Amino acid sequence: MHQTGFLFDRRYLDHDTGSRHPESSKRLTATMEYLEQQPWFSDLVQLQPKTVERDWLEQVHQSAYIDRAWAECSSGARRLDDPDVTICESSFDVAALATGGALTIADSVMRGDIANGFALVRPPGHHAEKSHAMGFCMFNSIAILARYLQHQHGIEKVLILDWDVHHGNGTQHTFEADPSVLFVSLHQYPYYPGSGAVSETGTGAGVNATLNCPMSAGSSDDVYERAFAERIIPAVDAFQPQVILLSAGFDAHFADPLAQIMLSTEFYGWMTLRMLEAADRYADGRLIALLEGGYSLEYLPLCVGAHLQTLMSAGTSS
Repeated sequence: MHQTGFLFDRRYLDHDTGSRHPESSKRLTATMEYLEQQPWFSDLVQLQPKTVERDWLEQVHQSAYIDRAWAECSSGARRLDDPDVTICESSFDVAALATGGALTIADSVMRGDIANGFALVRPPGHHAEKSHAMGFCMFNSIAILARYLQHQHGIEKVLILDWDVHHGNGTQHTFEADPSVLFVSLHQYPYYPGSGAVSETGTGAGVNATLNCPMSAGSSDDVYERAFAERIIPAVDAFQPQVILLSAGFDAHFADPLAQIMLSTEFYGWMTLRMLEAADRYADGRLIALLEGGYSLEYLPLCVGAHLQTLMSAGTSS
């Protein structure tokens, strides 16, 4: 039975960023309130996360950084490294549970219990660098997930597609010299965090294993479709990944308050379907998506819903 997994835990709400921070627990409570009202929600396979083991954090992050992040959170500090990384005493544990949720889905997919899955987690991860928190992110869950699939499950080639409106600098830097991970990003440019130019294609052995598709403010569905047709799908077909990972930020939506890309709600289903097709061609349908950004409390739930329904449509027809 091929089904779609869904992972959420109320402990993700314990990461307290304050009342005015865009990356608040309201993102998840609004999304869950919407999803639980949908008639198809009960068809999802509900998964429960485990906390990530430190060894897996150290696949991507320096040990001294992990220690510092733990100490800062434990001390009751309100910032880690960057002014926009707001923390509380629970934040280290919540971030470790978010990364652990990604690995939980991976185990279910690799066992064949589910065909694909989505993790509704926070804090997000794709801006986190090896030794530095930034952009609301503490641990780079998608990067750690890729290494976990390679070292725990023997996967050789991993595709990471990052469609968050902000460039996934931490993910790119983790893999820029590694030809075994194809990193593809669509993002508003120039914009935070400043990286992601089309000229950034990787370094050393990883040259051409990084594909950046920078988008101008105001870009809409048709511009993204062209990027898929002309650049992304050909690159994926040449690479032939064994697992597809999505940094699924929903902040390129037209209603998102933090950026100026104009994607429709339905387009998230369209992008999901393109990646499911690629997963069917090369990866036995294996696809795992992690929530990154998305800050419209009205439209984030709808975008997640479109994404999930598309994942489920593939699962039922497999």
